[in-house]
Amino acid sequence: MLRRPALFAILATLVVAVAFAVARPALSATAPLKIMPLGDSITGGPGCWRALLWDHLQRAGFTNIDFVGTLPGGGCSVPFDGDNEGHGGIAATGMADQNQLPPWLAATNPDIVLMHLGTNDTWGNPPVATILTAYSKLVDQMRANNPNMKILVAQIIPMNPSSCATCAPGVVALNNAIPGWAAGKTTAQSPIVVVDQWTGFDTVADTIGDGVHPNDSGFQKMADRWYPPLTQFLTATTPSPSASVSPSASATGGGACSATYRIVSQWAGGFQAEITVKNGGATASTGWTATLSFANGQQVTQSWNTTLSQSGATVTAGNASYNGSLSAGGSTAFGLIASWTTTNTVPAASCTLR
Repeated sequence: MLRRPALFAILATLVVAVAFAVARPALSATAPLKIMPLGDSITGGPGCWRALLWDHLQRAGFTNIDFVGTLPGGGCSVPFDGDNEGHGGIAATGMADQNQLPPWLAATNPDIVLMHLGTNDTWGNPPVATILTAYSKLVDQMRANNPNMKILVAQIIPMNPSSCATCAPGVVALNNAIPGWAAGKTTAQSPIVVVDQWTGFDTVADTIGDGVHPNDSGFQKMADRWYPPLTQFLTATTPSPSASVSPSASATGGGACSATYRIVSQWAGGFQAEITVKNGGATASTGWTATLSFANGQQVTQSWNTTLSQSGATVTAGNASYNGSLSAGGSTAFGLIASWTTTNTVPAASCTLR
């Protein structure tokens, strides 16, 4: 049995501990941003661009996120949050006509939607206006669920299946119409950002052999294209580790070959740039080489539509196997993602033709 002084000491200690616990403010954490990947089988099964995108975001420090959807996902090369709304065989028109999206939204309440839709629509070769009408209805349903919804809409990857002669031009027609549609539908409260998933995607090299569904290289290209605009939304709503600077600028080298450099988007610690190479001569080229000279320690981490290397401040980019031939007056473009710290000065850009 405890003596009375010892018992009083224990009780006093407990009272102080309880008082301290009551007095401490409750700790609160910012709720993770919910991101819904929305589309067909290119998004859903296995849709490993989602895994690669998730992995890139996590490694870059964007950890307070939650991929959402009523469907699970897995089977990719890296572990990831597999929730999604990638429904195999679905078309934008069918999703809109049957009002399938509202219950999915109600079950998950996303903040951001990544929409890659239209592939299955083009099989039936409907008017582009019909697909865009479906897009508009889906956006209205997103905004009914969340008036502040941020929406990334893809210019979809090309398709060229042997059984569909109208599919390839149908995708081109749809993609050409998407920017104008988005400009008319976007709002300050609920912006729509167009993401070019078409440029640089090869229906032979980047699909599983059917001209439609991506393989590993295709998934990587898709993840790379989603990443920059998505992180702009994430850094706009989460603390940024460094100040941002103007995301657009250009530089041009002269002569028969000209190289125009443009920053497409910029976020804390990284940016995406596009370089257009133009043949200003009177004869066709068989190849080209572009040179960039960075002044602030920028380091290229990814590139597409080019064979690229970097040595110190100098980046040397050559044509890929499919874009070296430029007619007189013709042009092509390649892209890159790079890191930056406090300054992101536009590099000197030049190019030569072969």
